[in-house]
Amino acid sequence: MHIMEGFLPAGWAAFWVLVTLPFLVIGMRSINKMNAYNPRLKMLLGLVGAFVFVLSALKIPSVTGSSSHLTGVGLGAIMFGPTVMTILGTIVLIFQALLLAHGGLSTLGANAFAMAVAGPLVAYGVFKGVQKLGAPQWLSVFLGAGLGNLFTYIITSAQLALAFPAGQGGVVMSFTKFASVFAVTQIPLAVSEGLLTVLVLNLVSAYAKEELKQLQFNISSKEAKL
Repeated sequence: MHIMEGFLPAGWAAFWVLVTLPFLVIGMRSINKMNAYNPRLKMLLGLVGAFVFVLSALKIPSVTGSSSHLTGVGLGAIMFGPTVMTILGTIVLIFQALLLAHGGLSTLGANAFAMAVAGPLVAYGVFKGVQKLGAPQWLSVFLGAGLGNLFTYIITSAQLALAFPAGQGGVVMSFTKFASVFAVTQIPLAVSEGLLTVLVLNLVSAYAKEELKQLQFNISSKEAKL
């Protein structure tokens, strides 16, 4: 979903920066509050950041101007909440733009809104919603991470459609074109991310049970297993 450097018109690039900025402020406050509560959680936060960096760097060429890949943001959103992932996801995007030429600085606002704001919000919302319905915890995690991944690409499709409306059919036709191209590769990737997140969270719960309790996230190994 990383829109490449220079692909968006300057007006749209600036628009997405302005839309993303308030979420970054909220995210920074959340991280400062968490560090004040328990500095030991930084290690777990670093693990989640590395998870996002590695998964989102494994790109598959997709529609012109973007790419398909796992995002990894669902894991952190479920553990820490969506606002913390706004900062982690944006930091990852900056490093990938500078070191890997994956995405770009001029498109950072759009990429950050899709992967570091919208994706985590959906992942967290679905996770909590499915939990309240009484589903097994592994299913809540799977659906949260998988749909968070898929929604990231829906937002990217909308961003590209708004910037490049079709000559006939306008934004709707352009969105249909971008979303249909993404769907071919993204649905199996979303399923993969859901399964991988369940497995990784199962491992984290085995080795960092106390930290998860402090995050008010309690998952038993029995519940987490597929």
